[in-house]
Amino acid sequence: MLREEVNGLLFFRAKSGSILSDIIDAEERSFRDTAPEATVLSVMNRLVSLSASMGIEGNLWQNYLIHFALTDENAYTLSRERSEAREDSFSALALGDYAILQKLMDYDFSEFRRLINPVIIDNILDFHNSKPASEYSGAAGEMITAMREKLIASKSTAEFKAIFDAHYESRGTGDFAYCDAFRLVSAEGGNKLKFKPIRATEKVSFADMIAYESQIGELKRNTEAFVEGRPANNVLLYGDSGSGKSTSVKALINEYSSRGLRIIEIHKHQFKCISEVLKRVKTRNYRFILYIDDLSFEEFEIEYKYLKAVIEGDLEIKPENVLIYATSNRRHLIKETFADRKDMEHIGEIHRSDTIEEKTSLSTRFGVQIYYPSPARQEYHAIVRDLASKAGVEMDEAELFVKADAWEIRHGGVSCRTARQFVDYLASGKEE
Repeated sequence: MLREEVNGLLFFRAKSGSILSDIIDAEERSFRDTAPEATVLSVMNRLVSLSASMGIEGNLWQNYLIHFALTDENAYTLSRERSEAREDSFSALALGDYAILQKLMDYDFSEFRRLINPVIIDNILDFHNSKPASEYSGAAGEMITAMREKLIASKSTAEFKAIFDAHYESRGTGDFAYCDAFRLVSAEGGNKLKFKPIRATEKVSFADMIAYESQIGELKRNTEAFVEGRPANNVLLYGDSGSGKSTSVKALINEYSSRGLRIIEIHKHQFKCISEVLKRVKTRNYRFILYIDDLSFEEFEIEYKYLKAVIEGDLEIKPENVLIYATSNRRHLIKETFADRKDMEHIGEIHRSDTIEEKTSLSTRFGVQIYYPSPARQEYHAIVRDLASKAGVEMDEAELFVKADAWEIRHGGVSCRTARQFVDYLASGKEE
């Protein structure tokens, strides 16, 4: 029985509510003749849904077991993520787990064939999806498919284990191994933080960006130093709306994720949770950017104090594998008023306002500040021309520029965003 096998696992435990736990329960109930058809079909549906969401085919049970082993964050998988594989007590103990997992790969669901249509089981064990729709940005389906072929061909438990070990060393374990970008959400009634994978990220690269070579160069220099473990700074990207600040951060995902970079998106109301986030990621073998988009504060908002403390101010040192990157339309992130000048002190020739210094001190905590201005007219035209070419829009260049100029007048002025919207409009096939 499955429960007897799974109970022998030391590291890879079947958590309550998991597919593995539900299959074990359904099998036990089937032996007692108390498992209704709907119970078994529900478990089969979960297997199909998981594989379909990843866009993978083949033996769905084997796909699930591989997924389970790749994403289970336990003492063994985390130890392999942080160091090269070696023969130690962890490795010796884990060999028994892999022997069980290897045996489970051959489970054939024979007990369930008398409860549901056998054709369902046949398709579960040899599933074909004519149009897979992967929701994983990190090509998890391809990862699992490639691993399944290696695992099936493995000649021993040691070889079986080595295949998983190689994955943990190169990609890590858990959702961080599958996906490159995450957002912070609350789970279990808001009492627990959860990193929710962003399955589909925009496939933009720095090569797609025109007219911002110096800004991109500075951003890449800082980020490359970070992923290589050298000293690097928190970054503030500020400037005009639609100038490519957020796009630059998105490009970092595609540029550096293969080198261990992960991005976690955090919103202003979550700043009080940043300390907890740092505790959760500081021991992982990744480089994390905490990304804050459109950062600014009205004068009555005090969340910036949490951010200031985390960047520089807490007694506890910020982990060396974490940086904060923020975008904003203004360099001074906290709104200032003329009233702030009323507490001005005059000491000789020096004029100082404590309120103003308090409000500007957040910006100064970002060691790298990169200004993104709106593109000049000639740069705007170059951006439009490049985007139109990539989109397959065929139009005389002079006419293209005239239409682009007319578009920006009605749609918010000259910017990279306006250029993108204009070309998308042309590519849609509509006529003005």
